[in-house]
Amino acid sequence: MLVECGDGVFEAGWGERVGGLRELAASFVVPGPAGVAIRGRLRVSASDAAVLAEVGVFLGSLAASDLAERSRQGLAHDAASWAVRKRALTGTSSARWAGSITKATHDQWALARRGQAAHMDWLRRQVASIQARLARPLGAKADKREGLVRGYASRGEWHAKARRLQALKVRLAVVEADWAVGRVRVVRGGKKLAHARHHLAAAGLSEQAWRKRWQAERMFLAADGESGKQFGNETIRVTDTGRLSVKLPAPLAHLANASRGRYVLDAAVAFQHRGEEWRDRITANRAVAYRIHHDTARGRWYVTASWQRAASTVLALEAALARGVVGVDMNDDHLAAWRLDGHGNPVGEPQRFFYDLTGSTDHRDAQLRHALSRLLHYTRRCGAAAIALEDLDFATEKSREKHGRNKRFRRLLSRFPISKLKARLVSMAAEQGIAIVAVDPAYTSRWGAQHWQKPLTTSTRQMSRHDAASIAVGRRALGHPIRRRTAPPHPDQSDPGGHRTVQARPEARRREETRPHPPGPRTRCVLPGGGAKAGDQGAQDRSGHPAEHQFWHQDSLPLSP
Repeated sequence: MLVECGDGVFEAGWGERVGGLRELAASFVVPGPAGVAIRGRLRVSASDAAVLAEVGVFLGSLAASDLAERSRQGLAHDAASWAVRKRALTGTSSARWAGSITKATHDQWALARRGQAAHMDWLRRQVASIQARLARPLGAKADKREGLVRGYASRGEWHAKARRLQALKVRLAVVEADWAVGRVRVVRGGKKLAHARHHLAAAGLSEQAWRKRWQAERMFLAADGESGKQFGNETIRVTDTGRLSVKLPAPLAHLANASRGRYVLDAAVAFQHRGEEWRDRITANRAVAYRIHHDTARGRWYVTASWQRAASTVLALEAALARGVVGVDMNDDHLAAWRLDGHGNPVGEPQRFFYDLTGSTDHRDAQLRHALSRLLHYTRRCGAAAIALEDLDFATEKSREKHGRNKRFRRLLSRFPISKLKARLVSMAAEQGIAIVAVDPAYTSRWGAQHWQKPLTTSTRQMSRHDAASIAVGRRALGHPIRRRTAPPHPDQSDPGGHRTVQARPEARRREETRPHPPGPRTRCVLPGGGAKAGDQGAQDRSGHPAEHQFWHQDSLPLSP
């Protein structure tokens, strides 16, 4: 399960090891979302759909040519070249459409640039990993203390990896060359859909259906908002009553059915989610961006409204945890949660919120949204104001070199939407006034199972490793140690009231590390010479001094009878 990733998988890339354990990162409150996006359906007529399609295809062709020109400029792009491109687009459309197209082009180029950097970093890590394993003898075991990786199991695997190394080096050289000149590779409409054109049977599409979908994906019907303008947008305008109108580009002005070259749709749009917030913005003429999209699979048109939110004040960690916390352990099929009070003690019963990640993307999104909604409702019912979550990142774990033989685990890592889950939880929690606390994921599953699973298991409660891990996550967020002190020895071992049941305080140093072994008797409760019978040694009938006051001396044995 995914909980194992929080222990062993992430030990290598998270800080330096101190005394056998790596240094733990400090917990922090995750900032809230910086923007809002809502979507509503457009129940357009046949004539409205025809006009929207014609406008979208025309503007999409302009956006494609502008993106190609921006890609050719590469790193030589500057403000002057941007102005030249915008003037050229203004003559064929309008000033506002030209501004929206050029801004969308820059955003797409920047996104492709970031993806190129991430891909280049991934290739470099793969090359380094394979080179390290090729340098090791066949069958050699890994040694974490020495920093040595394991060798390949057989000569055949070694040879196959050597060939893969050369292929990765070629790919890395191509990406580095593109990066040096600022060349990006972008497919408007999506690489996956472009690839499906040559595999229509496997994609379950006919040629006509594919072309219709390809045209819809390449359309451009998006406009940024403008504060101070009527209803916050002059290009795509939605009134407070839901009437939507589009400013037509100059070559399509003959399609207008309203004044000033605008086309007003017959259908009205209604935003069910955050409708009041959206209406407050457009009433005050604050900027709202719109995007119109055609879903060919369902035969529906949608409009998405988005705007930026003012930066919210991030609560201090102590204030967020004042009423306790709900620790959450993320897994492949469920979220394990448990409420902890301010002292780190679990309260009530463990909670599990299940979801199914199989099926389509929409099905997975609905499952995650439903599970997160139940988690937030539970947090509000129990009175907590914060949720503790592991700060997981699988970017360095999706590698055949690290989990090459465990295909099931690699597939699990690839399909688990950890980034989407965290982003959605942060967004949904912000609306409920609940803070999200990110904690270091190291050793949470291991120590949770070791120190909390068995003590909390009863005849009516069956504890799992995931439930115990949720306690470990919550305690780390609260600043309490995860590992429990061992119970004291029995009263007949000279330590009837030992101190080992006392928990270390959050400010205690080295509280998460292995307990030291000071010199002394086996009970480790008294220093040498301070035992309960140390004062009685001199009264015994033996020559010399007691053993605890002077070195013990034994007479030499005779060599002959």
